[in-house]
Amino acid sequence: MTPYAPYHHGSRAVQDLVGVRELADHVGRSIGDGIRPVAAAFLELQPMLVIGGADPEGSVWASLLTGEPGFVRATGPRQMSIAGGPRDADPLAAALAQEGTPVGTIALDPRTRRRMRLNGRARPTPRGLAVEADQVFSNCPKYLQKRQLLPGRRATGPEAPTRGAALTPDQSAFIAAADTFFLATVHAHGADASHRGGNPGFVRVASPTELAWRDYPGNSMFLTLGNLATDPRAGLLFLDWTTGTTLQLTGTARTDHADDGSRTLHFTLTEALQAHSASPWQWSAPEYSPANPIQGD
Repeated sequence: MTPYAPYHHGSRAVQDLVGVRELADHVGRSIGDGIRPVAAAFLELQPMLVIGGADPEGSVWASLLTGEPGFVRATGPRQMSIAGGPRDADPLAAALAQEGTPVGTIALDPRTRRRMRLNGRARPTPRGLAVEADQVFSNCPKYLQKRQLLPGRRATGPEAPTRGAALTPDQSAFIAAADTFFLATVHAHGADASHRGGNPGFVRVASPTELAWRDYPGNSMFLTLGNLATDPRAGLLFLDWTTGTTLQLTGTARTDHADDGSRTLHFTLTEALQAHSASPWQWSAPEYSPANPIQGD
């Protein structure tokens, strides 16, 4: 896949299986390699950015970057700069300290239900990171919960993260109550970070090492499922919007396609990393998206 061809053979295979290749071609025209002025203005308003990629050992993670609005900026027609970068204990810190690491990023604004994705190559800078864009595009507001950013920053900083090979009961309950998570995937030539949302309970904890969720109808690109069709490695990020706690999971994922056309993803955990107060921001209670399916439907 080149930076100018939005779909590799994995995405094409899923599009053909579902029967949406023509629609995907239409939607794919929105994918470019430049940061337009409206996208640049959107980035400068964001207090957080999710970045996904593989660590030096090959495990895929999704990580949360935060800062005062303006910490993410377009600094060239195809370049996004991020002040600060990941904390030292973040599983992607070592990879992002190297030149040319493939990354996927997503800027999601709960205040406006807008989101923007930028995939490319990261390199360290004296102030943090820069990402040279290969793909830049926006998604619709489906399944985004609306939240308001509350004034002020949390007084306490991030605590040392805890690691485990299985979910604790508290972590399982946290996931079961979540209405949002972020999903990082990779392919032979790059990485991607996307969003998944629904009413609480849309992610099912089948065991301390197994999660499952329905794949709700979206934009028909199938970038995430296409990546997983060629490389099962995946990273999940759950955020407590009140306390700033993050739960990062790495493992593998597969998609089950049912005869009725529905799809379910199954994630197998290899490692979990939890960090309290990883984000300094506190958000209001959610206004759930009207597009969210009712659980059990």
